Amino acid sequence: MQRIRLRYTKRGRLRFTSHRDFQRAFERALRRAEVPMAYSAGFTPHPKVSYANAAPTGTGSEAEYLEIALIEARDPGTLRELLDESLPAGLDIVDAVEAHTSGLADRLTASVWELRLDGVTFEEAERAVVAFKAAETIEVERQTKKGMRAFDARAAVVNLEAVPVAHSPRPAVSGVAGVAPLSGPTDQPCAILRLVVRHVTPAVRPDDVLSGLRAVADLAPPVPAAVTRLAQGLFDEETGTVTDPLAPDREAAATEPHTARATAAATAPV
Repeated sequence: MQRIRLRYTKRGRLRFTSHRDFQRAFERALRRAEVPMAYSAGFTPHPKVSYANAAPTGTGSEAEYLEIALIEARDPGTLRELLDESLPAGLDIVDAVEAHTSGLADRLTASVWELRLDGVTFEEAERAVVAFKAAETIEVERQTKKGMRAFDARAAVVNLEAVPVAHSPRPAVSGVAGVAPLSGPTDQPCAILRLVVRHVTPAVRPDDVLSGLRAVADLAPPVPAAVTRLAQGLFDEETGTVTDPLAPDREAAATEPHTARATAAATAPV
């Protein structure tokens, strides 16, 4: 059995698709692309697909991850192209690697988010950020399946900064190659917030951070914020960045042929 790990996006209108909607679309894409999937046992077999930490409905993302199991080996690059062609524009498969390590979900410990606040000036956003970072705890409430729940939105936020849109740089983000901020210049007042949030329990979402900003600084954008996940992966304590969770698989793939040749040479008869 071969395992392939994929990174996909939710862009434009497709940010409003639910996780269940994406699951249905992805399973149709698997059939269209004729992927030799492994299936679960039982009366109702399902393709073996593992989804990891999906973004909330209504938020965009450049860094969603899943893993599929195949009964026949396939080239990850070719498979990525076939699946991408079989999905609607906006749900894009942007990366694929063969799994050579375990624990993909365990490597998704933090996310980088971008919040676009239309109608908010950079100065207003910056003042709110200073107040948020100065607070030791910020209690917010959220409606859950078990009713209203209160929790601290401050502890999970590793970094938070305000960026003026007109001068927003477009480099790769937080150690993830090829991922750039989605903000752009505008003639209207607009501020960008970029934050790094640890994945804790209960999960602290971008809207929880916005509730915290409203609580400590009375920051209330006139229109809903446009939220996009730019990256997710392991949080590097030394650099303060979020690293690419697929990097260990690429590194293992690069060293595997050399290791195999060395082992074969060591065990060959003299």
